Amino acid sequence: MNGTLRTNIKVGARVKVVQKKDQRTGVLTDGIVLDILTKSVTHPQGIKVRLENGIVGRVKEIL
Repeated sequence: MNGTLRTNIKVGARVKVVQKKDQRTGVLTDGIVLDILTKSVTHPQGIKVRLENGIVGRVKEIL
């Protein structure tokens, strides 16, 4: 599913995100969504979320 639309992402969903430090390499980290941080409906680089383990990143894949 598309990680650029806020409506596709729900709290508790399993996702893969790219952290700020990994944007150049594209390394993805997976986890469970705790909070949705982006307020707008869409974002071209992906909706920013906080995972349960505290990692903040932009959603690239919804599992």
